[in-house]
Amino acid sequence: MNQLADNEEIKNIFYAHSTERSDKNDWQPLKQHLVNVGELTEGFAAAFNCAEYGKIAGLLHDLGKYTVEFQQRLEGKHPRVDHATWGAKIALDKYGNGGYFMAYSIAGHHAGLANGDYREDKKLTPLKQRCDNPNLPILNSVWQTEIDPLLPQKLSTPPLKIKNYFQVSFLFRMIFSCLVDADRLDTEKFCQIAENKPLSARGQYPSITELKTQFDQSLNAFQQNDIDINQKRSAILSTVRHNAKTFNPSSSGLFSLTVPTGGGKTLTSMAFALDHAETYQKRRIIYVIPFTSIIEQNAEVFRKQFGENHQHAIIEHHSAFNDVDIKNPDSRTKLKMAMENWDAPIIVTTAVQFMESLFSNRPSECRKLHRIANSVIILDEAQTLPLDLLRPCMAAIDELAKNYACSIVLCTATQPALLEKEDGFKGGFQNVRELAQSDSINPEQLYKDFQRVSVSHIGELDDAAIIQCLRNEEQILCIVNTRRQAQLLYQGIVDLEGSFHLSTYMCAVHRKAVLKIIREALDAGKPCRVVSTSLIEAGVDVDFPLVMRSDAGLDSIAQAAGRCNREGKNKKEDSHVWIFTAKDHKPPNELETYASKMKEVMDIAEFKDDLLGISAIKEYFSRVYWQKETGQNSELDKHNILKTLQDSNIKNLPFDWMAQKFKMISTTMKTVIVPYDDVAKDCIEQLKNLPEWESVGKLARNLQVYTISVPQHLTGELIKIKALQYVQPERFGDQFLVLESGNMYDKNIGFNSEANPLLINGEECIL
Repeated sequence: MNQLADNEEIKNIFYAHSTERSDKNDWQPLKQHLVNVGELTEGFAAAFNCAEYGKIAGLLHDLGKYTVEFQQRLEGKHPRVDHATWGAKIALDKYGNGGYFMAYSIAGHHAGLANGDYREDKKLTPLKQRCDNPNLPILNSVWQTEIDPLLPQKLSTPPLKIKNYFQVSFLFRMIFSCLVDADRLDTEKFCQIAENKPLSARGQYPSITELKTQFDQSLNAFQQNDIDINQKRSAILSTVRHNAKTFNPSSSGLFSLTVPTGGGKTLTSMAFALDHAETYQKRRIIYVIPFTSIIEQNAEVFRKQFGENHQHAIIEHHSAFNDVDIKNPDSRTKLKMAMENWDAPIIVTTAVQFMESLFSNRPSECRKLHRIANSVIILDEAQTLPLDLLRPCMAAIDELAKNYACSIVLCTATQPALLEKEDGFKGGFQNVRELAQSDSINPEQLYKDFQRVSVSHIGELDDAAIIQCLRNEEQILCIVNTRRQAQLLYQGIVDLEGSFHLSTYMCAVHRKAVLKIIREALDAGKPCRVVSTSLIEAGVDVDFPLVMRSDAGLDSIAQAAGRCNREGKNKKEDSHVWIFTAKDHKPPNELETYASKMKEVMDIAEFKDDLLGISAIKEYFSRVYWQKETGQNSELDKHNILKTLQDSNIKNLPFDWMAQKFKMISTTMKTVIVPYDDVAKDCIEQLKNLPEWESVGKLARNLQVYTISVPQHLTGELIKIKALQYVQPERFGDQFLVLESGNMYDKNIGFNSEANPLLINGEECIL
């Protein structure tokens, strides 16, 4: 190693972190930090049988702090120093190609995982370029005395079933996760001690068995109810819970839970997860919800089941403020980011947060990933996975089941045709076990048991005709594809008693309040006319006698139907779901494929009278997926992520490129905080006046339920006229954008697209 050197000025004492004390008596010795992080990373990586790799990454991650320049930086005498590259160089020098298992993570544990030598669309300096840098600070040889003896002399082969570079990249990201979490935890502990603060109460959660006991007690009333539909739900629950403990051949793998809307999927899937986790010693349960709009609702359902004493066992992880960060963080300010690391036994998160993290290269997003290993994962409404990223999503799900001891449940009312053998989907999932299956129960029979509505297409309607339908009925729900149309239709009925509007232009607290009034009106038999975007389809518990749905995918139609006669109180022939083509509003581009395939299935004679049957749904998904598998470049992987990885090697993995390409939501939307009520206003005021030393994490979490997403081109114009303003931009950058114009948030429709002439008539859709 030609750049190793001694430096007499250092006197062989090296530190990892500093305090304000000039005598350095409470500074953290570098060896102590490296050993601590090595032990933590080793323990984390043991969850997927890669403890040795974790240990090496932890011991080497801050090796570059064995330099004069970094020690001077701690004393405030030197600018920023690259202290991450040396550890990567030593890993490669000591272990050859095997060193790449640690090198990517070590080099990226602050800035993020970079490409190896893959240069397209890079934001970070590639690993090769960093390791070839001849101008790194000189590394003091003390590391050879303090750290080198602790390193394994040879590297063992990872005991995982790895056959391709997708799996290699997945493992590298998991090791990265272990390292980032370990580094932040040890740094957090040091700073809390140095500042005489109490240590964070981490890991103090009830066990899965305790949670299961409380959950079972809460379910007793549900199972003892004699209402016919609840008896059917109880039968499903019993079958699934039995299968949770008895399914062979293994404790992990892929499962499906195909239960009609209204069949109690939410509680049944959680019951399976608890039983399965207890039986097979799974570490936690991760409940993945398709949309941010219902995360609070589902988390509230679970909290009610688990009781007041176990509220802290559930972590909600949103995406609105994913990086509550300040610019250029050092070791102190890193601690104020308040990033969740998913150490609780129950995580409720969104599909965007979950899937994008699995392809991310950012430390803050990847930190939690190692906690996923040996978990039960419930993918609610699995059919909503984005079509253009379906193949990479499936690969990630499959990998978690194969190599990370995860039991994954594809939970849906309309199981997508993703199985290789049963559905003929090439490259689809294999060995998926259906949970709602026994001698007396199966998905086909359940569909017949839960048939509660009559479905028909009533043709093309303009807005005037739709409004007339709404005015003719006392209780009716109309679901459309765009926020713009929802607002227009609502304006046509606003003069009538019991008229309501729902869309994601209303913050979560606002929607929750409106839904409460809607349910009360329905229960009391009062007039209740609701115009909504598709957000109401995703598990929102409402029960209308009549539902109208603008053309959409057949799975969306089925979800809409789940809001009609939900409790089975009326006859099927008296409970209608009317599908219509919106004459004045073309479906958004991303919905056109789904809507056209729905119409194709509707035109097939055998499905005309049973559009939501199991066979019709299978035919629909087959047409959607198979159409996209034409030619060499699959539209189910529009950026060719899997092909790019297939053509890679260990030296040029494209982490930076991959993270940029795998985006489930368009970046053209901007998160805006709405001062909806006094709580929101108080949090915003606190945020504006937050001292530099105080953590922003709690405020950020509190404000998540007061956010909406606004098109970026509109936010730019509104910022110019100060209708929107950033909070402490010199500190938080563009993290917190607040709506300052009071007339632009309406008490009925939320963000008002008509309140300012700068706003372009919306074509934005809710997905």
